Amino acid sequence: MKAERIETLDVRAKTSVADFFVICSGTSDTHIRAIADRVAEKMRETGQRALRSNTGGNMDGWVLYDYGDVVFHVFREDKRQFYDLESLWESMQADPNLI
Repeated sequence: MKAERIETLDVRAKTSVADFFVICSGTSDTHIRAIADRVAEKMRETGQRALRSNTGGNMDGWVLYDYGDVVFHVFREDKRQFYDLESLWESMQADPNLI
């Protein structure tokens, strides 16, 4: 689906919410939806279903699928820059209770 700027963040030492965040960008809401739908389809083929997602209404430039250990984010570029999850999680200190 030609997702752009795909990054995987290892957050195991920083939160118990997930082990990894996969973040990528799409060029429009339609592109974002296509990327997210394709990932969900491929995950279902491997027997994985999202525990949570925000796909039930207006996604407003950001789709999130929570697969437990992996949280998948697809952003429109302006939303990705605004929330800047990469910098947020990179600057966060490791939690000594998780190590």
